[in-house]
Amino acid sequence: MGLITAIWCCTALLLHQLFGFIISNPYVTSTIMADEEPKPLDYVSEIVLKKRKNNEDWAIRRKQQLEQRVKKSKSDNFVIKKPEQFIREYRDREADLIKMKHRSKRPRKASKLSESKLLFVIRILGKSDMHPQTRKLLYSLRLRRMFTGVFVKANDRILDILQKVEPYVTYGYPNLKSVNELIYKKGLAKINKQIYPLTDNNIIEQALGEHKIICIEDIVNEIANVGPHFKEVCNFLCPFNLNKPEKALQGKKKPFRDGGDSGNREDLINELISKMN
Repeated sequence: MGLITAIWCCTALLLHQLFGFIISNPYVTSTIMADEEPKPLDYVSEIVLKKRKNNEDWAIRRKQQLEQRVKKSKSDNFVIKKPEQFIREYRDREADLIKMKHRSKRPRKASKLSESKLLFVIRILGKSDMHPQTRKLLYSLRLRRMFTGVFVKANDRILDILQKVEPYVTYGYPNLKSVNELIYKKGLAKINKQIYPLTDNNIIEQALGEHKIICIEDIVNEIANVGPHFKEVCNFLCPFNLNKPEKALQGKKKPFRDGGDSGNREDLINELISKMN
């Protein structure tokens, strides 16, 4: 017990002397206090934190959507067609070719086409049952997609094409109001493979200024009156992307005069344009 008491006393004496040295030395004291002082935390506002959280959530949702889209596209590409489906599609295309040849031999009926030079053509049908020759004729009219429309000048060549592709298009004689609304609402210009909206007359003047067409009003006037530079203006304009009407089209290949959707609507095309514009 005496030895343990002596060791404890010596240890206490050494600690007392060391503590007294630390307190008496201001440099050591300031160093220890400086190390012990807590550093202030960087302040981040609540708005920034919420924005970070929303961005992270949006990135996660976007990634999931892209993964689902890729997965769906891969699954769609691996659809296996049955032999019966290939046979049915082939027969439909051949039947379309035969009908097109019959329509081309059919004499055209006299109508208001001789009075009006301007036609507006809308593609309303055409997918897998279309023969490649029919598709080629539609492409020559720049009607590559459904519910697109173009202005054309009525002549023998155009009328022959319309007669051949009659089940897939509808057309008629647009009035000045329809021409004006189409160009102002749906008008797009194509310059050097770039598409521009008709919001700046400088674009029109640069492309058609040599034909004395410098503004959108000149384009409307040239189209409505089928002027001398009608072809240049039509090539300057992109095909009009129209809206799908809810009840105006039923998908029937029968002529319009027989209760269908296709063929010549004459002046009633203006009613369809107003619904699709």
